[in-house]
Amino acid sequence: MADRPDDIANALFSELFMADQLARAHVSKALPRGMELSHFGVLNHLARVSEERTPAQLAKTFHVTRGAMTNTLAKLEWAGHIHIRPDWDDARRKFVSISPAGRAAREAALASIAPVLAEVVGALGPDRVRAVLPVLRELRLRLEQAPSAP
Repeated sequence: MADRPDDIANALFSELFMADQLARAHVSKALPRGMELSHFGVLNHLARVSEERTPAQLAKTFHVTRGAMTNTLAKLEWAGHIHIRPDWDDARRKFVSISPAGRAAREAALASIAPVLAEVVGALGPDRVRAVLPVLRELRLRLEQAPSAP
């Protein structure tokens, strides 16, 4: 008997949610002392895009409220990991960029989580991980395009 589409969807999302929780817990434990997963995420994003972002753009990228992003940015600024400057054309807006200290903190975080990630990929096998990436990427893109539930 074939699985019903609802059963397959439930199994998929149950596995994704549990894997997400476990991955976050493992990576959080491996991060350098004082760095939170949200801090690493913002530093990693800013380092990869290599250009300034507004707090609103960052909140949208990470699917969090502006208040939550403001809190994360305040902690990163206090630590010296980011620079926040006013928009010279519109004083109501700000721009965020990663600082040299932020780049160093990101590199330290990457070095500390690399063994955790490598262990998982090694246990699963690089070919199997490579094979599942296109499906996960397409799932992410579809969810990004889907209208949010009220």
